[in-house]
Amino acid sequence: MKFKSKTIYTSHIDTPLGGITMAATDQGLAGVWFDQQRHWPDTTGWIAKDDHPALVEAGTQLRDYFAGKRNDFDMPLDLSHGTAFQQSVWQALLAIPAGKTMTYGALSVHVGNPAAVRAVGAAVGRNPISVIVPCHRVLGSDGSLTGYAGGLHRKTALLELEGAR
Repeated sequence: MKFKSKTIYTSHIDTPLGGITMAATDQGLAGVWFDQQRHWPDTTGWIAKDDHPALVEAGTQLRDYFAGKRNDFDMPLDLSHGTAFQQSVWQALLAIPAGKTMTYGALSVHVGNPAAVRAVGAAVGRNPISVIVPCHRVLGSDGSLTGYAGGLHRKTALLELEGAR
């Protein structure tokens, strides 16, 4: 993923599922990745800024989530770094409530393109804001756990934390 914004701020937190690197632009939170996650962005030129307001807020809300104190997130997001199609899929992910799941096929219907199941799956896999944009809530057509860029063990743990498994 190539970020369009010239200025990206970054911070790192520890969670029960491992370290998380967060990124923000002036528009909002732009990235949340587990350590060693697939599709890691090129962070060259990013500025470490632990006191950036979006990163502080994201860290607080993620810690609350992992502590079982929150299921939903409320912060400005910057999803502008994907294609228009990817952005539509990422927006649709935000509509899946905590504790619920959706299949890739149902998600493709939701974005208005029922034949695009593979493309939807690829967009879900490229979601830059793990956990907060809940790509972990998407399952295979038979309800099975399928790929997760952060690892299936994390997908399982996130669904269990939300009471979905």
